[in-house]
Amino acid sequence: MPIIEQSEYNFPSIIYRNRHISTIYAALFKRFEAPEYTREKHELSDGDFINIDFIIKDPKKAVILCHGLEGDSRRTYNNTCAAYFQEKGFSVFAWNNRSCGGEMNRLPRLYHHGAVDDLDEVVQFVLQKEFEDVYLIGYSMGGVQLLNYLGWTKIDERIKAAVSISVPTHIATSAAVLKQGFNRVYLKNFTIDIKKKLKYKAAQFPDFINRDLIDEISSFDEVDQYFTAPLHGFASRDDYYQRVSPEFSLKNITTPVLIINSLDDPFLGERCYPRAIAQDSAYVYLETPKYGGHCAFPLRNSMHSYVEKRAYEFFESCKEPA
Repeated sequence: MPIIEQSEYNFPSIIYRNRHISTIYAALFKRFEAPEYTREKHELSDGDFINIDFIIKDPKKAVILCHGLEGDSRRTYNNTCAAYFQEKGFSVFAWNNRSCGGEMNRLPRLYHHGAVDDLDEVVQFVLQKEFEDVYLIGYSMGGVQLLNYLGWTKIDERIKAAVSISVPTHIATSAAVLKQGFNRVYLKNFTIDIKKKLKYKAAQFPDFINRDLIDEISSFDEVDQYFTAPLHGFASRDDYYQRVSPEFSLKNITTPVLIINSLDDPFLGERCYPRAIAQDSAYVYLETPKYGGHCAFPLRNSMHSYVEKRAYEFFESCKEPA
């Protein structure tokens, strides 16, 4: 019954007990420089490419970081996590989904919550460097990709454990929550960025993307119905939500994974706290702190966050006895 009933993250400073303040601070105001990465343009099997940033420290152990929706490898949450794990002696790989990281990809396809084929290519890129122990950390959409990867794919034995943070395990519920109240501010920001990319792609591939439909976007309903689903082989928005929601793949996971979803996360609905699944699983751990916001979890007197420290503790607990 791997549910963490008592999270150690329950008493942030008073100001960060407000879900929106902690979320907005972490996303817009917190600053932390990215490591001095090497960047490699990795050619994908379908003729497209992604950019992978990495820094080699220990040739035996590595962590792979998966960013969130409309994020990239150098978002602040990735940077603080990368720095923390470098301090612990890990090599770090931070990958960019297609169209992310400052360079548009070649093909009409962009990215989505179920893009486990691209994540698998990143994992293989890392494993080919002969690391013995590899760990995964995913934030928000990256956490969804991570969970789906663990649930859909035959996992190499060198993948030891994973942590998924602020993760919408039920996509339709999350999409609905983002249309409510102040959450619409986050939704608007996402749709502005997504519209820009879709307009660029429509100019590149007018036969694939209907430019006129882009102006109708006001929520993820339109994004996913008109673009995400048809571009990526789903029958409809509902089909996409059903097939890529980790709620339906968690039962297949046989690699230790910790889900950390705060109860005050403005992006998550009730079905994004898979308690029943965690209770019945030997591998899926669920921790639900009272506070933390979305991809925030600030700590007093520290530029690091609770989740990267918690991830390290979890990875250590998953080590096989010597």
